[in-house]
Amino acid sequence: MSEKIALSHGSGGRQTHDLIRSVFAKHFGMKEPMTDSALLAIPTEMIAFTTDSYVVNPIFFPGGNIGKLAICGTVNDLAVSGADPQYIAASFIIEEGFEISDLDRIAASMADEAGTAGVKIVTGDTKVVEKGHCDRIFITTTGVGILRNDHAHISSGVNIKAGDRLIINGPPGNHEVTIIASRKQLTFDVPLTSDCASLNHMIKKVLEQSSGVHFMRDLTRGGLAAVLNELAGMTACGIMIEEAHVPVEEPVRGLCEILGFDPLTLASEGRVIIAAAADEAQKILNIMRSDPAGRDASIIGEITLEKPGRVIVNSSTGGRRFLDMPSGLLLPRIC
Repeated sequence: MSEKIALSHGSGGRQTHDLIRSVFAKHFGMKEPMTDSALLAIPTEMIAFTTDSYVVNPIFFPGGNIGKLAICGTVNDLAVSGADPQYIAASFIIEEGFEISDLDRIAASMADEAGTAGVKIVTGDTKVVEKGHCDRIFITTTGVGILRNDHAHISSGVNIKAGDRLIINGPPGNHEVTIIASRKQLTFDVPLTSDCASLNHMIKKVLEQSSGVHFMRDLTRGGLAAVLNELAGMTACGIMIEEAHVPVEEPVRGLCEILGFDPLTLASEGRVIIAAAADEAQKILNIMRSDPAGRDASIIGEITLEKPGRVIVNSSTGGRRFLDMPSGLLLPRIC
């Protein structure tokens, strides 16, 4: 097999089958015969189903790569809906000339992360396009998870009420700043890595030990600002955030000050915001802090009846400001 991807790898012939077996089937544990569909048994009345595409640049970055990102993103989309992730499909669009050794690294990291998350990669597809027709590699992942009936309300937020507390599992923005730094070859006194991680095990602990979760969402493009504004609009409630309680790391804060970014608008790939009943908030916080993915968890605000549909930030300097939905061109290619 050649060391670079050739157009013949996408032709459906011998080279395609060799690539699938030597890279994807090897890492993902797919066994013969490989058919057009994976046959799965899901003993449940309700499933969660999600899909997403990943085009990050650079494809390798501190703390992860495009493959790990694809698995984490799909696992987290299922988990924050209250589902237990089970199966993932992965499709690849690969540029002619792409190094097969890099493809192998990406597939290996996907298999490792799937193993960590406890999900199976069960099917997929590979397409090769002419050089210059895509930027090295794009990945689309689709996931299926089992959803219990008593968790079906979580993604819609219908149970949210005034007084609910808002809990984040760690510092936001690390992923986006890591991507910016990698792209621009910036360095920090304190090394920074992407927060890219699968959160389903931590979330499962929370849901098993508390019935107080009213809403969850992962903080991807648009960061906290996008999710909180969406939540305020969904519920017609107000949201009050204490800026001093948001655990922003110093490299993120420093770059934001230099470039004029707001840390609350930056994307993460391993952060979740949970809206929880006030009398369960401390318990949920303790559960999150007992897990490596939530050791820096913090209660950062609450749902209010003040300013319905708006998000208000009590700044660390003593003032107040509205936190609006991000608009315009956000930083490109961060996921």
